Amino acid sequence: METRALGTSEIKITPIIMGTWQAGKRGWADIEDSEVIKAIREAFDAGITTIDTAEVYGDGYSERIVAQALGDVREQVVLATKVFANHMKYDQVIEACDRSLKNLNTDYIDLYQIHWPSGAFKSEIVPIEETMNALNKLKEQGKIRAIGVSNFSREQIAEAAQYGQIDSLQPPYSLFWRKIEKEEMPYCIENKISIIAYSSLAQGLLTGKFGPDHKFAEGDNRANNTLFSIKENYERVQTALEKLRPIAERKQCTMAQLAIAWLIAQPQTNAIVGARNAEQATANAKAADVKLSSDEVAEIDAIGRIVTDNLDDRPVMWDF
Repeated sequence: METRALGTSEIKITPIIMGTWQAGKRGWADIEDSEVIKAIREAFDAGITTIDTAEVYGDGYSERIVAQALGDVREQVVLATKVFANHMKYDQVIEACDRSLKNLNTDYIDLYQIHWPSGAFKSEIVPIEETMNALNKLKEQGKIRAIGVSNFSREQIAEAAQYGQIDSLQPPYSLFWRKIEKEEMPYCIENKISIIAYSSLAQGLLTGKFGPDHKFAEGDNRANNTLFSIKENYERVQTALEKLRPIAERKQCTMAQLAIAWLIAQPQTNAIVGARNAEQATANAKAADVKLSSDEVAEIDAIGRIVTDNLDDRPVMWDF
């Protein structure tokens, strides 16, 4: 698989990135460690060499699963993890990084990201300068190679960038959720910051597998996703999916592959995609082979707006 520059760093990432929120198990249903490990390994074998995780995914459990899956090929992969909003003080950042290094069984993290801005989830407000000072120190020590932010507004990215090099933004972004296109994407393009989109399949909606009457298992975080939970949104989703199906058939790809191909065709954008098993991981990797013309990108774009033009201003999909 082709690689792309991560921001202005020397790191090369794959446009499709293996997401491992599900590996932490918390907030998900019916997740088996052995299947997730196989999925991560299969993603690597299929050419996806960039892996994203976070300390908060099962309190380090996801990081440990990633280490089990890829320990013997560490030098061939780019590992990205995140420090949570309740660990933004200088010493807390240092300690959190050390925990993640131990969990990942490595002596360096390629991309270390602030998971949510200070103050999120009722966390203590910490000046971004203090947090960035800690991240810069970790970078100087060689414990991390690049700094990224996640769920930041344009203003918050710009403020963080005053105190150090920001190489990536990780926002929710998909054909059905496009909030960043208004402010954050133009800033990232101008400043050569990579966009690493999460929920790039709108938590599975863009696979086309969830019909009009779908109900999620108890404990599945997707039940709180406004694209699912608000009736009018879900009806528009179904309408859009029916219009996307013929395009996928024409391109001889799955609905998910079509949605991923559209996303990685957007400026500066790479797609994080999770997988529960090896089969899904292989299918995700094949999305890189789906080539869309500018007319096809525009056609898909217009269909996505059936959903996005009617959404309110909330920045994320969930009602936490």
